[in-house]
Amino acid sequence: MKTLVYKRTHNGDPNEQGVFGCHGCMGSVRSWDFEAVIGVGGQGEEPVDEGIAFKVTWIGIGPHKITVPGDVHPIVMFDHFLYYGPKGDDLRIEAPHLSDLMYVNKARTVMTFNADEQAEVVKLLARASDAPASTALAGESQYAAICKPRPATGC
Repeated sequence: MKTLVYKRTHNGDPNEQGVFGCHGCMGSVRSWDFEAVIGVGGQGEEPVDEGIAFKVTWIGIGPHKITVPGDVHPIVMFDHFLYYGPKGDDLRIEAPHLSDLMYVNKARTVMTFNADEQAEVVKLLARASDAPASTALAGESQYAAICKPRPATGC
């Protein structure tokens, strides 16, 4: 399964309803061709302050990309969406090879993995295989009511 793994700096995008791009974060990356996404907390000051540093923060499988007025890039909702936020497990413990790729090698986004990393990606995706859909899917055209403005943070 073509999976995007990326580092996050803050909470709020995706929101808990499963809307990725709700606040415009990860702009063009949302347009990439992927079948699943794993969001992990970064390692800088902002992720530490947000309580997400080094954590698996969310997993989405089965993207639904929706074009919205005023945005070049789609928002994305998922058939299966699992949100951990600051309560996520430490990636360094759960997936040490993937953790090295993200934190030691300083990858920001990645979609190509060696065999060890791929095995860890598959293990993480399994967590969300039975998760419910993004709750926002029921009201795709109502995304603006679900996405509350967030102060600009340079995400």
